[in-house]
Amino acid sequence: MITGSGSAQGRPYVGLRAFQRADSPKFFGREREAYEVATQWQANRLTILHGPSGVGKTSLINAGVLPLLDPDATDTLPVGRVSHGSVFPVAGAARYPAAALPPEHNPHVFALLSAWAPQESPARLARLTLESFLRGRPSRQDPFGDPVLVLLAIDQAEELFDDFAHRRPYREWFLDQLKKALRADENIRLLLCVRDDHLASIMPYRSKLAGNSHGRIRLDPLSREEARQAIERPLAGTGRSFTDHAVRKLLDDLCVDRGGLLADQERAEPVELQVACSMLWRSLPAGVTELCEAMVREVAAEHLNGDTHRLTGWLARTFVTELVTRQRVDMGETVTAGMANAVIHALVDRDILHADRGGWCELAHDRLIHPILKVAGPIDLSHEVSDPDDYLRAAELALRDRDLELAESLAGEALQRVAGDVRLEAEISSFLGNVAYQAERYDLAIERYRSSARLFETLGAIDAVGRLLVGIGRLRLAQGRPGQAVDELAAAMRRFRHDLSIKTALAWALWYDGAPRAARDTLTDVLEQEGGAVDALQARGEILASMGESAAALRDLGRAQPLQWPSTKAAHALAAIRLAVARSLTETAQENDKEIMEALADAPDSGPVQLYAAWISAELGNREAVADHAARALSARSPSLPTHLVPVARSLM
Repeated sequence: MITGSGSAQGRPYVGLRAFQRADSPKFFGREREAYEVATQWQANRLTILHGPSGVGKTSLINAGVLPLLDPDATDTLPVGRVSHGSVFPVAGAARYPAAALPPEHNPHVFALLSAWAPQESPARLARLTLESFLRGRPSRQDPFGDPVLVLLAIDQAEELFDDFAHRRPYREWFLDQLKKALRADENIRLLLCVRDDHLASIMPYRSKLAGNSHGRIRLDPLSREEARQAIERPLAGTGRSFTDHAVRKLLDDLCVDRGGLLADQERAEPVELQVACSMLWRSLPAGVTELCEAMVREVAAEHLNGDTHRLTGWLARTFVTELVTRQRVDMGETVTAGMANAVIHALVDRDILHADRGGWCELAHDRLIHPILKVAGPIDLSHEVSDPDDYLRAAELALRDRDLELAESLAGEALQRVAGDVRLEAEISSFLGNVAYQAERYDLAIERYRSSARLFETLGAIDAVGRLLVGIGRLRLAQGRPGQAVDELAAAMRRFRHDLSIKTALAWALWYDGAPRAARDTLTDVLEQEGGAVDALQARGEILASMGESAAALRDLGRAQPLQWPSTKAAHALAAIRLAVARSLTETAQENDKEIMEALADAPDSGPVQLYAAWISAELGNREAVADHAARALSARSPSLPTHLVPVARSLM
């Protein structure tokens, strides 16, 4: 079926995985769609690309659209996602301690920024908004001196609409940030890719994000002629070609009547086409299972003395969840999930695995799940674990599902099996600290972080030690022990003198420890180095509001909009009402009174929020409410009042 004598090296088909940018020379059949997406993406503030699962949206962007963009006229960021590949990010091959990240960060924003700037410190990215990140990038001009278009693309945007209640506030906050970023720069153009079954969820946000400047493109399976091009044209230059009979047979097998409103209803799914062509190129029998088995057999022969059973069992346990879905796995420096990275790279080369530059890997396509399970034979995905990596991965799944008890139990079992692997023991101890942090068992979290820090210290992993010290400092602050928090964060600062996120955390600790001016000056130093640091703006704005510097507080909090957290909302309301009362703007004061009511509803046990409410009540002449809020401020524990404000609350009573 294949004629010619060219070399079989350099495969012309990608198989099951999505096309990458480097694969553009072998990407055919989508020229019209690629041109349409490229044109609309640059013309509209928002373009939505949608289609059924597996139709090739990711491939179209990577290999079809991106090569069409003029680098002199566009500034295109890496295609991003809004869901992180792991429970917690990885930095320097070590899981990041959850408590070390600013508690007010948005996970969707964090995931997208991690894709745009994969080499950047996770702590810094967690402190940024989309607008501040984009504003901080160097501006570019075209050869005529005009600003170029800034092109943003979010793939698999349906991840925003996973129906988990705890994610909904973050989704709205993320979309607010996206709206603000688009409005701040008229040169930004956004492309959202979404599956058809989530299109209705995203459509109501079109006008909110882009006004009337939006477009929508549907991507359908390949027509018969498009499929012919995708079969034949990648073979150019290989010295090989399919016979006419083989092409007709492929088209007859692949193109089926899809029904619906398509004028040409006989369509081929791109994945099926790539698999079929890859198999013919390799002269293998038809079927995804056979292709998968052959690739795994090759890797086992090269790296595991032909032990195919071990490799397929490992693939099933590692990359397939109990729900029979793909599982992402963080990659280590030399070993991943108990298997040498040489094996990982060999599987990536054969399109069985996909390795992301964010430091994780997964099966190259959903359609590999069942072939791998079939080849592996009977296997219990929910129970069959043997080494500490298996238990740790199972623990991460449990934590992702918010089953803290199971996560702790599985990680504890992993710790019992480390057998002298100091790095893995340190990773598990840090993970157990994350579990305790999620459960608000702060003493236990600190104990586990300290254990992890001691282990990383023996390995010379100074970065990991510093991050753990930051986590311990933030936990001390959450415990209402600001003096100890100052000590811990000062120790971290000595290791990381230029880490502004640590300096911001130190400022909060100083404020809670009764040193508001030192806290304010520390934050001013941060903002002189990075003016768009939202957490520093919020912190300084709140501290200034508590010091009675209302106008300055409003300037900072205005730059940090939208405000999402109760204490910053309450501080903004306090500063605005004080200025309104001073200027006799009664109606404005009443409008801001709504903001403090929202903050009180969200955080009734917050000492600062209750104190700000007491001050507001005093400004509005409600003496009974003053005493009530002041009493609540003194008894509050989540968080308690800063030490220097306790006498103030007592005087208000």
